[in-house]
Amino acid sequence: MRLLLISNSTNAGEEYLRYPMNNMKQFLGTKPVKALFIPYAAVTFSFDLYEEKVRTRFLEIGHDLVSIHRFSNPVKAVEEAEVIVIGGGNTWQLLKMIQDNKLADPIIKRVKSGAPYIGWSAGSNLACPTIRTTNDMAIVEPCSFKSFGLIPFQINPHYLDANPAGHAGETREQRIEEFIEVNPGLYVVGLREGTMLLIEEGKMKLIGPRKARIFLRGNTPAEMNESDDMSFLLG
Repeated sequence: MRLLLISNSTNAGEEYLRYPMNNMKQFLGTKPVKALFIPYAAVTFSFDLYEEKVRTRFLEIGHDLVSIHRFSNPVKAVEEAEVIVIGGGNTWQLLKMIQDNKLADPIIKRVKSGAPYIGWSAGSNLACPTIRTTNDMAIVEPCSFKSFGLIPFQINPHYLDANPAGHAGETREQRIEEFIEVNPGLYVVGLREGTMLLIEEGKMKLIGPRKARIFLRGNTPAEMNESDDMSFLLG
């Protein structure tokens, strides 16, 4: 499998998908491809608009993209996809629509048979065993929390260390500590903004200017950077 799992789509003050453009270009290679985009995480804007935003970036890096909502048979579209791209937004809606359209198994099969997978934010969440480490509000109810399980660990995208002044609620780290307390043996990667995980040839590395924070019950959280081999997480 080849996966590029991105924490966030947009850095502050930048255009949409500007910072990971070169990483996506390198990941996809020089031969032009037409990627299949899954926009189901969009809630407050249309799938048409989402497709247009993402396609603009893909055209800039020498590739093309079409949204799955253009197809009368979405399962067939997945089965024939050269590349699968899943964008961010609300993870709960994304998973529910994938379940409703019976796309989970076809996506898993297609990626495991060689189609590269790019996801950011909610799209990265879906590569995990479940969506239980998303930051999103559960605005809809999927039939289960189980996602693709393309990787054996959980990701928390947009990971923040901050505890804002006047905030009396739990920090992100405290929320993840709750998760690992009741899920012993399952790693969680706090993926800070501006970073991504590249998985190919059975190895994994971090890309980006910030470290990833690695959580496991019974262990002190570890900080890992671009020079560290994170392949142990693929277990």
